[in-house]
Formats: sequence, C-alpha cells, structure tokens
Amino acid sequence: MVAANETTPVLADSPESRRYNRIKRWLGVADFAIGSGLLVVLLATGWTGTLRDLAERGASQNYSFAVFLYVLMLMLISKVLGTPLDYYGFRLEHRYNLSNQRLRSWLWDEFKSLLIGLVMATIVVELLYMLIRQAPQHWWVIAWIVFLGLFVLLAQLAPVVLFPIFYKFEPLENEELKRRLIVLSERAGTRVRGVYKWHLSEKSKKANAALTGLGATRRIILADTLLDNYSDDEIEAVLAHELGHHVHRHILKSIFVQAGITLFGFWLANEVLSYAVGRRHMFEYMSDFANLPLLILVSTVLSFLLMPALNAYSRFNERQADRYCFQSVASVEPFISSMNKLAEQNLAEKTPSRWVEWLLHSHPAIVKRIAAAEAWAKAQRQLVIE
Repeated sequence: MVAANETTPVLADSPESRRYNRIKRWLGVADFAIGSGLLVVLLATGWTGTLRDLAERGASQNYSFAVFLYVLMLMLISKVLGTPLDYYGFRLEHRYNLSNQRLRSWLWDEFKSLLIGLVMATIVVELLYMLIRQAPQHWWVIAWIVFLGLFVLLAQLAPVVLFPIFYKFEPLENEELKRRLIVLSERAGTRVRGVYKWHLSEKSKKANAALTGLGATRRIILADTLLDNYSDDEIEAVLAHELGHHVHRHILKSIFVQAGITLFGFWLANEVLSYAVGRRHMFEYMSDFANLPLLILVSTVLSFLLMPALNAYSRFNERQADRYCFQSVASVEPFISSMNKLAEQNLAEKTPSRWVEWLLHSHPAIVKRIAAAEAWAKAQRQLVIE
C-alpha cells in the first residue's frame, strides 16, 4: 500500500492494471515500429516510386488525382498492416471488461475512421504538394501558416462535426448539475455553449469528461459512465480541473508551442527533402509525391524525439490545472475520490514506474496528484489555524 499521507491511503495498482497497461504500451511500440518500418521499406526498396507510377497511370497523368490515388494506396497498405494490432486492442478492452462495443460496431467505426482519415489526408497532401509546386523555395513557410489555420479550424469543428460521427450527444437533463457547471465555468471566465451527455457507455465502460471546442463550439461533455457513477461534487471537481486549463491559457500556450515545433518540422522537412533530391538523387524533383513517406518519417522521428519534453510540459500544465481545481471547489475530497474511482474504472496506473511516466505520460501519476491535493488541504488548514 502506498500512502499519499497518513490519512488517505492509495491502494497500489492491481496486477490486472499492471498487465493491461503493460500490454497497451507494447501495442503502442509495435504500432510505431510497423508504421515506421513501412516508411523505411518503401523508401529503401523504391516501392514508393512503384506506387507513384501506378497512381499516375491510374490517373492518366492528372497530377492531383494521382496524388489522391497514391494517398489511398498508402493508407490501405498501412491499414492492412495495422489491422491485426487494432483488432488485438479491441479484444484487449473486452478481456479486461472495459468495452461494451460489439464487433460490427467496431468494424463500422474503423471504416468511418478510414474514410475520414482519407479525406483529411488527401486535403493536407494535396495542399502540401500544390505549395511545393508553386513555391519550391518557400513552400515550408507557407505550409506552416496554412497548417496552423487548419489546426485551429479543426479544433473548432471537431465537437460539432467529427465527434458526433462516432458518439451520440444530447443536452444534459440534470438542471442542478448543469447550473453548477455553468456557474463554475463563468467563474473561470469562459462561456460554454452547452452541457452535453456523451453516450460513451454504448462502446466503453471507461469514464471521461472534457471541455471541448473553441469560441462558438465551446461545450462541456460528460460521459454517461461518469454521470451514472459519480456524485455531483466529484463531477464538479473533474470539470474544475478542465477549466484550470482555460484559466492558465494552456490551449493558447500549447498552440504557440505547437506552432514553433511545426515551423521547425517544416524547415527540417525542406532540408531533408532538398538533400534527398539534390545530393542523393532519390527523387527527380521536390514535387515528386513519391517522397511523401520521407516527409512522414521526418515528422515521426521528430515527434518521437520531442515526446519526453512535450509530456513534461503537459504534466506541468496538468499540475497547474489541478491547483486551480483545489482553489475552486469547497473540498479536495471529491477530487481525491474521483481520481481513485477513475483509476479503478479505467484501469489506469496510479503508480507507474519513473521512466514510464517520464517518457509516455502526459499527466502526473495519480498518486502524485492525490498527494498534491492532500498537501494543499493541509496547508489551508494551517493557514486557518494561524
């Protein structure tokens, strides 16, 4: 047993939780290896050029349509290679009693994900190679600006366009809870456009809540698995944490951080592409879309190298959001109980190893979050006594 302090013991992770999370990590490693391996094989063997030739013949030399066919073939190959792991992940959720989803529903979701991914990837890749063709010297700067705009647009549209494709939402009927959450939001200085019940139980037994969208699409979504098993005080504590991100401007700061990383990424992609075309002669020209695997590989490697730093930054933000929650609720006890219940319900690790938390976790360990809440409460009691 691990103790957050003398009064609030935190049970150690069960063997079941340890096994589940260990398998999930290995699935992530395998998925990364397969995806990266595919890119390397396509480049090393020249098969990416073969796919390009097939696309060009199928498109009758229409460049834009050829790009679409290439993206389609690349995504289908990736999907075929990744489906066994995806299916294993689906079965894993059932094995640990975390999923309600039937196979037919899962297959339908996979198909929808593929279609949406194809549409979004086609738009992005078509824009990318149009810019390379029109502005070969400065494409990466222009692409950076365009992609930032697309990122913000997607953040606005996701709650009203993408999420409903996979889940059902309806206005929350609990008027008292809705009032409490809206008042809490207004105290945090944000205006939400509604509080919605998220029918997560149709597919999962896990619980979740979020403050989603930007501007006119800003809304609170609460999973029915949360509403059915948590008190109003616990739900209020969960949302207070989410509002802490708004108060500390984490979304805006994260956009700036992502903007800097994306700018560096596009610059690096241009340098690597120029080297591959000009010195290595891997491709005849910059706008040869057979070099797409090389651009994706640059992005993948950069994301992997930056992952520990980005996760550390995210954990810092999460600690700030927790502190805002402590300040906003009447007692930290609902926060502590909700953390314990979420860990049990979602089979999350409360005490991950140090390297796992450092490398992979975007949130502090639950045992640390509970300890921080207890320390806050203790400090407040001392202030009252003094």
